[in-house]
Amino acid sequence: MARAKAKAGSRTKKAASRSAARRKPAAGRAAMATKSRKPHKFVKSHHREEDFKTDGLRTYAHYRDLGVKDATHGMAVAHVIRFQGQCDPKVVSKDHLHEADFQMIYVLKGTITTEIKGQGVHTMHAGDCWLQPHSVVHKVIDYSDGCEVLEIVMPANFKTVELES
Repeated sequence: MARAKAKAGSRTKKAASRSAARRKPAAGRAAMATKSRKPHKFVKSHHREEDFKTDGLRTYAHYRDLGVKDATHGMAVAHVIRFQGQCDPKVVSKDHLHEADFQMIYVLKGTITTEIKGQGVHTMHAGDCWLQPHSVVHKVIDYSDGCEVLEIVMPANFKTVELES
């Protein structure tokens, strides 16, 4: 009986050892993937009114690029979006989605109301944020004049699909 217990204990140790050996390559692959990514550059962005541009995705907003796209070699983009004038639902409230792995929006100033399919309508105020799931259909319902949001998206080069014209 003592021999049987010893053999069983030996088998358990061998199995644990084999499991650990199988896990090491996976950890090694993760480390290799991390090492193969180019290191991020240091970047800083000081607020300057002239940095808000009208060449962004939406005609009713000005965009201030924060330099993250270049610093991360396209891994992420970060920009401040400043909504202009009174919200016109005919222009603004159109269903669309972004083919992005990550999209987070943080309200810096004012309020913004959005509708996110499956999640309902949400009014967000300065200091609030939300994370939009990959390719979720959404639209802006309303915003206050001068509303500003910080948007961070991964990857930097993502596709927007307009579902209404």
